[in-house]
Amino acid sequence: MAKNVESMIANVFMDMAQMLETGESGRRPKMAVTAMGTEHGEGNVLEAALIAQTKGVDVTLIGTIDDDRVNIVKVADEDEAHKKMDELVESGAVDGAVTMHYPFPIGVSTIGRVITPGLGKPMYIAATTGTSATERVKAMILNTVYGIITAKACGIAHPTVGIANIDGARQAEIALKKLKENGYEINFASSERADGGAVMRGNDILTGAADIMVMDALTGNLMIKMLSAFNSGGKYESIGWGYGPGIGEGYDKLILIASRASGAAVIAGALEFGGQMVKGNYRDVAKAEFAAAKKAGLEAILAERDAAAAPKAAAAEEVKAPPKEVVTAVLSGVEVMDLEDAVTALWAEGIYAESGMGCTGPVILVSEANHEKGGKVLVAKGYLSE
Repeated sequence: MAKNVESMIANVFMDMAQMLETGESGRRPKMAVTAMGTEHGEGNVLEAALIAQTKGVDVTLIGTIDDDRVNIVKVADEDEAHKKMDELVESGAVDGAVTMHYPFPIGVSTIGRVITPGLGKPMYIAATTGTSATERVKAMILNTVYGIITAKACGIAHPTVGIANIDGARQAEIALKKLKENGYEINFASSERADGGAVMRGNDILTGAADIMVMDALTGNLMIKMLSAFNSGGKYESIGWGYGPGIGEGYDKLILIASRASGAAVIAGALEFGGQMVKGNYRDVAKAEFAAAKKAGLEAILAERDAAAAPKAAAAEEVKAPPKEVVTAVLSGVEVMDLEDAVTALWAEGIYAESGMGCTGPVILVSEANHEKGGKVLVAKGYLSE
């Protein structure tokens, strides 16, 4: 009992000392970083650790160098570094870690954060590495939830969500709107282009039109590389906070990824990013968000995506096109991968339609007389959102 009291008193004095030194209350987050494997040398990581320590993070550097300004755990090689990192995280000696690569399980993806060049605004990219699901649209739905968790843990109470205009965007939008209608809070951003909408263009990525930009991890990886290193020609990532923490249901280790090409400022940013996740009680945020999403039917929506991705049975009778007519009315918003199926669905309802490509993406052309009816058919069959 006496020891517990002594410990409590010691913690109070430590917090008071920290407040006097930094102006902040509460325990400083403890983060580890592996210094081996970077393309810019261990000195680059040491510089990052020193920067992060001035921003309220206690850093343990795992590597081969010596420096008395930071806690260092000596290892012989990169394999040993990763083993030591896992040991420190799993034992609770540190709250989390930053490393250059990590084998996340299926269902876990990283949520990165960048500075958008148009307006200098921070933006979360969901996701940047990992595999939330093996089907693209399903992964984008999960990436949205992961992005919301990350943004909320970092202090954005009601983050806005945009969906990058890539394959799967429209189907992801339909699924996410259904999740929102069922009660899960998703605050859709609106494109800054004239036609608006939650599906974002390249311009919106450059200006940070949404707090969270949703995409698949391969596209996200490309985006974060470009936005982090465009000033240096690609060899040195100089801007941002790295590829972010691995997020997934039930995944409770805080592991953040930085590229081998990341400079000291980005690695320091990644360490600070990890500290924000710790201070924001990311585990509690994740539990609450997954519970809310499931209550709104997340699992059923993901099951619908599994069914949609399954090979389609051959139709008992081939659908033939109705008599051709002049088509000047445009139905936009159908996913390019679903374009021909959507045309066939209209044919099956006696509506003549043709597929095309407009300046904003794929379109379906119908007659002016069938415009309203055709739109309702595509909404009912899940090709368009209302």
